[in-house]
Amino acid sequence: MYPRANTLGLIFKDNFILLEEQEGKHSKGIGYYYRPIGGTIELGEKSDETIIREFYEELGVEIVIKSYISCLENIFYIYENVGHEITQIYLVDFKDKDLYQNEYFIVSEKNKVTRAIWVAKEELLLGNKILYPNGLIDLLIEEF
Repeated sequence: MYPRANTLGLIFKDNFILLEEQEGKHSKGIGYYYRPIGGTIELGEKSDETIIREFYEELGVEIVIKSYISCLENIFYIYENVGHEITQIYLVDFKDKDLYQNEYFIVSEKNKVTRAIWVAKEELLLGNKILYPNGLIDLLIEEF
């Protein structure tokens, strides 16, 4: 297996961050975990183009990129399987400001349907909710 290049968008509302809620196996066990909206960078596509495409494909919304934040390298294990992601992180906003009033968003990706919810930053910092990719908590502490 090879490293996967991907991109994630951080979108904030007050002290809340929009995160996709997933359930299943992850590197810390089994159960719920959270991840910003984003996905794999396609060959020939720039990461800023990817994040715009992913928000539209997964949530059906348009975003504006506010700024590039950082790159995280995440090497993780789920049981015996190793994963390796190189992730570009962007700060983004909804184009339509009314979307900030939504309590949640349906996330559609291929055959999978989940939801994205507003999660209090404090819950993540206290470890009450598991956030991926690894290193994102440190970035939230440093940057926000």
